[in-house]
Amino acid sequence: MERKKKEARKNGTEQILGKGDAMNHRDRLKAVMHYEPYDRIPVVSFGFWEETLQKWKAEGYPLRDPVFDRYMDDHEYEQINRQLGFDYNWHTETGVPFGLLKPAFERTVLEVYPDGKQKIRDTDGAIVLVRPGHASIPKEVGHTLTDRASWEEFYLPRLTYGREKLDLALFEQLKAQNHTREYPLGLFCGSMFGRMRNWLGLENFIYLWEDDEELFTDIVNAVGDLLYARTKDILETGVRFDYAHFWEDMCGNNGPLVKMSVMREIAGPHYRRITDLLHQYGIDIVSVDCDGRIDQMIPVWIENGVNTMFPMEIGTWQANIGAWRKQYGKKILGVGGVDKRIFAMDYAAIDKEIDRIRPFVEQGGYIPCPDHRIPPDAKWENVQYYCDRLRQVFSK
Repeated sequence: MERKKKEARKNGTEQILGKGDAMNHRDRLKAVMHYEPYDRIPVVSFGFWEETLQKWKAEGYPLRDPVFDRYMDDHEYEQINRQLGFDYNWHTETGVPFGLLKPAFERTVLEVYPDGKQKIRDTDGAIVLVRPGHASIPKEVGHTLTDRASWEEFYLPRLTYGREKLDLALFEQLKAQNHTREYPLGLFCGSMFGRMRNWLGLENFIYLWEDDEELFTDIVNAVGDLLYARTKDILETGVRFDYAHFWEDMCGNNGPLVKMSVMREIAGPHYRRITDLLHQYGIDIVSVDCDGRIDQMIPVWIENGVNTMFPMEIGTWQANIGAWRKQYGKKILGVGGVDKRIFAMDYAAIDKEIDRIRPFVEQGGYIPCPDHRIPPDAKWENVQYYCDRLRQVFSK
């Protein structure tokens, strides 16, 4: 029987339940994040590296070829999560555009080098060096956005929004599922600084505030206006979202890449008017995805209605909801905080990590999740064991 159960899990055909399962995933999310009773903790995923899926496929697990999670549709993601034992991915969401509106820049090969490297203009207008077949972060060697003239010619027109650019058919389909959908659906609300950093490049982004404060402010305001308008139109479609989500990635090992005065005075008002809008539609779980040491950013986010930190990387900065809870109390929520490195170790390491996060789970307002995408050294069986143990340990 146990062999058949493992085979069903491997093929994605087993229905994964824990003891006492009485709630659906939407109910579970809201109960945990509102410090209310629940039957068990949600088992949440953050996704996988491309190389991780390729390795697992080579080891005989039933994954499509080629496997590349950035281009997977929801069904493919669901199948992999199900096979491993996850309930859903935190990025089960829809919403405002992640980058420039169409027409974005066309990905163009500008030059090919003898060693196979290519110089490319990507869809953000950045000029990067890439090696085909390798998934490492490309090296930036130039940018289209360099000054006000290039901003007004190439970028500002691509941020001009009209309701006709909304995929109304998609939102009608989602609206029809309002009362039957069992998994949480997030509303992605975009990024105040993250995409801007990609357009400019990290160094240019950091210097722009000092070199041209007016242009820096104009860019943030244009982005903020776009995000607000798009979010408002989506909410007015009648789709019932369970949480909202921002993306920034604006911190490194030593902290934020922007001054806190800039964060508070320039980005803060845009966060606030978007989160006020979300609250009008009953959405009070608002998360932000930011890597690095985010401690200085947290008070600005909380002041402006962003209350859920994700993915709370362990890494160099040892992030955890426990330390922040001492400072901010129940105002701060969290998703993440599970050291992804345990998936390369053994069952004992996984048990130890679950014991470490147990007090945070028991406090409420916190959902465990790997603190970033699962890396290539992860063992399939370890990830399955982790999902099983979460379901067993944190069931009521």
